[in-house]
Formats: sequence, structure tokens, C-alpha cells
Amino acid sequence: MRTRAITLTEQVTQQLRAEIAEGVYPVGARLPSGKQLAERYGVSPAVIREVTEHLRSQGLVESRQGLGSTVLSRTGNGGFRLPQEIGVDRGELASIYELRLDLESAAAALAAQRRTATELARMEALLAQLGAQLHDPDRSVEADTAFHVAIAAATHNPYYLQLLQYLNLQLHQAVHAARLNTRQQEGLSEQVHQEHLALFHAIRAGDADLARAAAVSHLQGAAARLGLPVAARCTDPSHPAA
Repeated sequence: MRTRAITLTEQVTQQLRAEIAEGVYPVGARLPSGKQLAERYGVSPAVIREVTEHLRSQGLVESRQGLGSTVLSRTGNGGFRLPQEIGVDRGELASIYELRLDLESAAAALAAQRRTATELARMEALLAQLGAQLHDPDRSVEADTAFHVAIAAATHNPYYLQLLQYLNLQLHQAVHAARLNTRQQEGLSEQVHQEHLALFHAIRAGDADLARAAAVSHLQGAAARLGLPVAARCTDPSHPAA
């Protein structure tokens, strides 16, 4: 029987879920700040951000910029969830990558049409950070995830942003595995970076078809690097999806 180590994110999420369920933080109350929670549980701010996103995706809290997180429910909801074993079940992971291919390619096309100068600057800064961390998977995985989320934000469609934030959070371990894999293979880290740059350049140019194709090419490459059997998509921008 397969076992899996519980991550720090899962440990803290379970503790906060239990406290919300028990009424330690009642509906309508604000959770302590990210800094306070990080100090309390002895984890990094990045872990607390992931915990908050888990709780938000489960319908337990609502997060607003500058206002922190407010408890919405003691029991959460039964909405869309990814299986807990997503990080180790290759079949499930392949299915989620197929979902990402369609969602993120559509998001890239919208981002190319709607992005602002501020959003382009954010993407460029994240790519610069990734470029400086190509051979450090422990640090680069967060910037990698943030880059994809920044593209979703540039769609100006909150539902793309919320769903892709959730998917990327759940696939955090898979992204990390891919980074470890590329580090072990000569030249692959640079190849991944070039894929990110091609995607960014298409979005900056405002070319929706090229952005869609670049996103498909990048994600198909990511799936291949993980050895996942993902159905191929057309990457020729002269033949856009219907």
C-alpha cells in the first residue's frame, strides 16, 4: 500500500481547518496575518500563502488584498477538488495536464488581448527571477507558478484566475519534480526558460494565436519531461482552435 508524506502545507491546512470547524475562528472573523501564522506554525510565508489558497478553494475563507482572510464557513463546500494523490498518480496527473493545456492556452490568448503594461512588467520581472534561478529548483518553482498565475490575472477574468491558481497550487509538487528533472538533463533548464520567454513575447506582442500556440507547446513539453501520456494539440498558430 502506497504512503505519502504529509507536507508542511497540508499539516498547517489541517490544523487551521480544525480550528475553523471548532469555532476558534468563527464565521466572519479574520484569520491572523500571514506573518503571524508563519511565526505561529514555524513555516515560511510561502507555505502560509499556499495554506490560505487551499482554504479559499475549499470555500472556508475569503481573501482580499490589504484586508487579509475572513472565515466564510465552518465546513467548506463540496465543489471541484483535485484528488489528494495527484502528486504521485501518473494517470491523474496526465489528466490534469490535459485540462491545463486547454485552460492555460485559452488564458494566454486572452492575456495577449487584454494585458496591461503593469501586468507585462510583472511577467517580465518573474522571468528575470526565473532566469537567475534556472539551476535552483527549490527557489525557481515558486516563480514558475507565479508566472503562470500572472498570465491568468492578465485575462481580467476572475474565474480563469481562481481556477488556474488552484490548479497550479495543487500541481506545485509536479512543477518541482519537473524542475529537478530538467536540472539533471544538460540544457533542459535553458529550454524551459526559452519556452517561457516565447510565451511572454507572444503576449507582449498582443498575438492571441501565437500566445495560445506557445502555451500549448510549453505545457506539452512540461508533460513530456514528466513522462506523461498527454494527447497532442496543434501548435501551429496559422491553424487556431475553433
